[in-house]
Amino acid sequence: MSSELLTVGFSVLSQRVGNIKQPNLDIPFKIFISIQDPDNTNTPLPNGFHYEYYETKSRGVTKSRNIVLDRTDTKYLVFADDENTFLADGITQAINYLEIHPQCDLVLAQAVDEKGNLRKKYSKRETKLTRFNSAKAATYEMIVRMDSIKKEGLRFDEEFGAGAENYIGDEYIFIADLLSKGRNAVFLPIIIAIHPQVSSGGTWGTDKDLNARAKVFTRVFGSAAPLVRAAFYLKNYSKTKGIAGFFPFVSGKSPKA
Repeated sequence: MSSELLTVGFSVLSQRVGNIKQPNLDIPFKIFISIQDPDNTNTPLPNGFHYEYYETKSRGVTKSRNIVLDRTDTKYLVFADDENTFLADGITQAINYLEIHPQCDLVLAQAVDEKGNLRKKYSKRETKLTRFNSAKAATYEMIVRMDSIKKEGLRFDEEFGAGAENYIGDEYIFIADLLSKGRNAVFLPIIIAIHPQVSSGGTWGTDKDLNARAKVFTRVFGSAAPLVRAAFYLKNYSKTKGIAGFFPFVSGKSPKA
């Protein structure tokens, strides 16, 4: 086991690796960078701070994150990308919570955009995570207890996430898999990161988007997925294509874009 308490684990494409800056934290930590270079760009590595790295020719963020999981030897891990800035006070609070609550295996926290605005609507109080309230999780909001993750053999599903056909839902599936093992996860109203606000409105509700979301619900809920898909579609009805898309989505057979 490493002498550091936390690993900041970056997953990044080679052409963006130079954007990574050294985090400024108040606890002992180390940096690991998982670099994907499928196009052989051979971009220069960051300099000016110490880190470990591993480079692969694979493509897909979940493959990169699984390399981070495999290579982490600290007690805790926070996931990162090249656009992240972590906040020392928030990270310390989250780690202190995990230290005081050894039964907790994952903390989901908050992030703000460049202007200091919360990136989404969060709960205002500590909340136990379930399959019904963790679908909007972002990876850089997550801190995990590594001995629990490794004991259960938990990994990101490489069929989902950026770079895969099903380009969403990988964080949600990871949390759902952890919960299915009888492990515990909690949301804390603590801000741990700054991340640029990126709009996904251009794809929401398209055939491609609905197809990917249908598969996420199948992966998480199995035979109960049609009921969950129906409730999700009706809740977000104004953003969809209306009744014409309802039954294909509920059945899990939304047309591909």
